[in-house]
Amino acid sequence: MVDIKFPDVGEGITEGTLVKWLAKPGDEIKADQAVAEIETDKAIVEIPTPKAGKILKLFGKEGDILKVGSILASLSLPGEEIRVPVAKPKEMKSQEIKHVEIIPEIKRVEVTPEIKVTEKPAEVPARILATPATRRLARELGVDISKIAGSGPGGRVTDEDVKISLEAPPKQAEVTPTEVAPETNALEERIPIKGIRKTIGERMVKSLFTAPHVVSMDEADVTELVSLREKEKKTAEEKGVKLTYLAFIVKAVTVALKQHPYLNASLDPQKNEIVLKHYYNIGIAVDTPEGLMVPVIKNTDQKSIMEIAKETEKLSEESRSRKVKLSDLKGNTFTITNIGSIGGLFSTPIINPPDVAILGVHRIRDMPVVINGEVKIRKILPLVLSFDHRVLDGAQAARFMNTLIEHLKDPDLLLVDVT
Repeated sequence: MVDIKFPDVGEGITEGTLVKWLAKPGDEIKADQAVAEIETDKAIVEIPTPKAGKILKLFGKEGDILKVGSILASLSLPGEEIRVPVAKPKEMKSQEIKHVEIIPEIKRVEVTPEIKVTEKPAEVPARILATPATRRLARELGVDISKIAGSGPGGRVTDEDVKISLEAPPKQAEVTPTEVAPETNALEERIPIKGIRKTIGERMVKSLFTAPHVVSMDEADVTELVSLREKEKKTAEEKGVKLTYLAFIVKAVTVALKQHPYLNASLDPQKNEIVLKHYYNIGIAVDTPEGLMVPVIKNTDQKSIMEIAKETEKLSEESRSRKVKLSDLKGNTFTITNIGSIGGLFSTPIINPPDVAILGVHRIRDMPVVINGEVKIRKILPLVLSFDHRVLDGAQAARFMNTLIEHLKDPDLLLVDVT
C-alpha cells in the first residue's frame, strides 16, 4: 500500500484548496493518472498517482484546505492483499490483564502534579518556529517574533502573522455572543482571505515594507502609434490575433530594458548583489475574479508584436479560467500593469517581486499639446514607473522612461513586423 500525497509544486506554495476529486474509493487507476484537482494561490493543478492500483480511501472533502505533504489517498498495489488483523479471545483477555497490571504505574505518575505544572519561560524563545525569511521580515519591521502566536503548521510563525501583529490593537476582554447586536450578521458579510487574494496581500505588504518605492510619472504622445494600430488591426484579426496597444508597449519596454539593464534586474540581499538579467520576461497583470494574476511572456526580445499580442491574449484567458500553467506564472524580470483598460489617470503600482520596477499604463486621451507654437490635439498616454531605490536612482528611471516614450512616439523605431 502506498500513500498519494500533495506534492511540493514549487514557487513557495505551502497549501491548497481541494477543488474536486477525480477518483473514488474502489477505482482502479493507472500510474500518473490524476486523482484530484487542487487550487493553489497561483493556479489549479492536477495531482497524479505515482503508481497504478486501487483507491482504498480518500482523505478530505472538496473545499478543504490541505497542506503540502499531507496524504490525499491510500492506494493498494496490484496483487497486494490488505488484511485487517482480528484479535482472538485469549489475546483480548491477555491484553485486559496487562492493562490492569499497569494501573498502579499510572497512579504513581498522577501523584506528581508538580511535573505537569512546571514552566520554563526562558526556554520559550528557543521553541519559536519560523523560517529564516520570516525572522528577517520580523527584524526589518521591528517585531518581536517571540511574542507572536504562530498560525502555521505546528505553531509556525508565518509572514502574515508578523504583518498582522503590526496592526493588532491591544488585547481586550473577549465579547460573548450575547453582547453582539443580532442585526450585525444581517448587515455585514465576511469573506475569508485565501488563495490568490491572500498571496497578493502577503507579497504586496512584503514588497512595500522591504523595497523603498519611488514613483516617476510621464506622458507619451502616441498619436502615430494609434494610427499604426488602427491600420494593422484588421490584418491582425484576419490572422486570429487581437492587436492591442499592450503588445506595442511590451515591445517598447523590451527595447528600453536592453538600453537600461538595471531595470531588468533583481536584488540578492543575502549576497548583497544586484543581479542583471540578459533575458527579457515581461509579466502582465491580469484582472481575474479571484484577484490579479501575472502570467509571463518569455523572451520578448525574440518575438514580434504579433506573437506578443497572440501570447498575451492566450495567457490572459488561461489566467481568468484558472487553467494557466505554473511555469507561465514565474520567471518575470519586469512587470506591466495595464490600468488604462479600466480607467484612471495615474496610480502608484507596487513592485512585483523579484522585479525592481513596474510600469503602470493608463488610458489614452485626447489632449491639447503645443507643437511649434501651435496648440494641437494629440493622443496622450500617461505612464507611471515605480522602482526600487536600493537598486535604481531617479536619473536611471528617467532615462528609461525617455527611451520608452521615444519608441512609443515613433513606432517605426520598434522595427515592427506586422505582416
